[in-house]
Amino acid sequence: MVRVLEHRILQYRRTYRASIFGSFVSPVLFLTAMGLGLGGYVSGSSTQTFEGATYLQFLAPGLLGAALMQTAAGESMFPILGGLQWNRIYHAMYATPIRPRDIALGNIVWIAIRLMLVGTVFAFVTLAFGAVRSPLVVLAVPAAVLTGLAFATPIVAFAATQRRPDVFSTIFRFGITPLFLLSGTFFPIETLPTWLQPLAWLSPLWHGVSLCRSLMLGTIGDDPLLALIHVFVLAAIAIAGTLAAFRTFDRRLVGG
Repeated sequence: MVRVLEHRILQYRRTYRASIFGSFVSPVLFLTAMGLGLGGYVSGSSTQTFEGATYLQFLAPGLLGAALMQTAAGESMFPILGGLQWNRIYHAMYATPIRPRDIALGNIVWIAIRLMLVGTVFAFVTLAFGAVRSPLVVLAVPAAVLTGLAFATPIVAFAATQRRPDVFSTIFRFGITPLFLLSGTFFPIETLPTWLQPLAWLSPLWHGVSLCRSLMLGTIGDDPLLALIHVFVLAAIAIAGTLAAFRTFDRRLVGG
């Protein structure tokens, strides 16, 4: 697993410049346009709708969770498919004593590290914008990483079964994007139609956004049981996805 992780880190050293925009500039643009721009039109009398916070403070945790979801999805698709189908680097690794599950786990650990880097940068940006009300923001970053892993691990398992990238655009179009819009990132899900709210509750992103928001707003003590439920759901999905990735990598590498 360590060798696989080392390989991903060496790859990133060659390509990190291309990720600077997404890691540093995108949070600034989102918070400026949505938090300050759109937030300026939100009436101050409506702060009760946003749990007593300003719209910027309400939005920032949602964007943190959503940004790590999108980063996790990107890191879990083409790099996995490329290593298995295009350059077959994972087949070369399998020719050594490295096991398929080591390859899968090494990739998942790298994705967690990548998410931690992006989440930390995002947290510093939100602090600079004054969008944080609680020192528990230090726990919001690991919570957002767990959110990202709840998406990354099942996608890694799925990507290991693919031989063409065509389906990835479908995942973004009908999965990632709708969840980004309808999981409480930009507005409370209570404002959704009644029939749509249960669907939002099933979204891993809603659990992640709600957990991050309660930490960054300092309201987690109001309902600690709900926070534990969020952690349990996200961890269960991440663990199940990891086990599925072990199986799909084993089938793909052993079966060719």
